Amino acid sequence: MIKLALLLFAAAWTNPVEVHHDENLVVAYQARLDGPYLVVRASLQPGWHTFAMDNKVRAEEKLAGRKSLGIDHPTEIAVSGGLQTVSQWLETPPKDFSKPELRWFSWGYERQALFAAKVKRTGGSPAHIALKGQACTETTCKNIDVEVTLPVGKTDASPAELDVKTLVPVR
Repeated sequence: MIKLALLLFAAAWTNPVEVHHDENLVVAYQARLDGPYLVVRASLQPGWHTFAMDNKVRAEEKLAGRKSLGIDHPTEIAVSGGLQTVSQWLETPPKDFSKPELRWFSWGYERQALFAAKVKRTGGSPAHIALKGQACTETTCKNIDVEVTLPVGKTDASPAELDVKTLVPVR
């Protein structure tokens, strides 16, 4: 029974940390440990989108030295406290939102995105996952600066439920 409880604890999502624009929900972030991975989920409301972790790199590659009207802020994730990342981040393959005729190149997500990295425990204290970025509609953008707290308990080395083959490495 205790082993089952530990497995459920390891796979449980944190309570959502919500980002609002005026009174309306824009995006909610949650995190969990999944085998050796820290997984962060962004759940976006209809009409909103957010951006890939490597959005700036992708845009600069497409611009090839040319100027742009701007580059949407990429998703940034910093981990501290009871966890430390030990691999590069992976992300859901992003959708191309680019408008080449305007020299505006952007990649990101509608509805949901997953970000994952292998982690190691650095102590029994909770992990702090700082998220920065931007979420936009066709007419409005909202800056994101939130933190998700994830309890880090001792769990067994259960295999990950996450299929990392569905994710791509962040460039």
